[in-house]
Amino acid sequence: MTVEISATKRQVQGTGASRRLRKANRVPGVVYGSGEATMIELDHNTLYFALRKEAFHASILSLDLDGKKESVLLRDFQMHPFRQQVQHIDFQRVDAKKNIHMKVPLHFVNAEIAPGVKTGGGIISHVLTELEIICLPTDLPTAFEVDLSGLELGHSIHIADVKLPKGVELAHHHHAGDAVATVQVPRGAVEAAAAADAAVAEAAAAAAPAAAAAAPAAKK
Repeated sequence: MTVEISATKRQVQGTGASRRLRKANRVPGVVYGSGEATMIELDHNTLYFALRKEAFHASILSLDLDGKKESVLLRDFQMHPFRQQVQHIDFQRVDAKKNIHMKVPLHFVNAEIAPGVKTGGGIISHVLTELEIICLPTDLPTAFEVDLSGLELGHSIHIADVKLPKGVELAHHHHAGDAVATVQVPRGAVEAAAAADAAVAEAAAAAAPAAAAAAPAAKK
């Protein structure tokens, strides 16, 4: 699926010009890479709702710039500190013959039937939510599926368990033994069990002197 976004070239630059664009419900931005940087502007509402879609962050985008289409990646965007307003956005041009570095989301499935959850009463913890990969633009996956159906209590799924498609490799800071997801007993349950054990031990300690005193009396 190709994700499309439209923009026009921005003729006027500077802080004042960007402020006027935002008041007109437009977002200033830039397209860089493989040539000179191009200053652009986009419709705010269209961009705002596009940014809420996962695919917009992890796909090759088709940017229609004044009627001319080019392939780009979303590289950065800034939001207003407290308003629901996009302040600026950066796109990078894509060269079909050069590798790209991208963060691809992890989609976790079958958590509800994992033995550690269904029978062990555990809770799934997502240690990672995305993996950074290196690949050609044509090989870019939209997401990685992580099947949790066999995850036992106290066990983990590791990066080595994630299936990578052909032509895709992990960024070098990832390691095969790194955990992706785990299933653990809820902290409250652990604390409750510890408190119960402590209460039993305390009761046994309190009963010991009384039992010791009763023993000689019984011999008489």
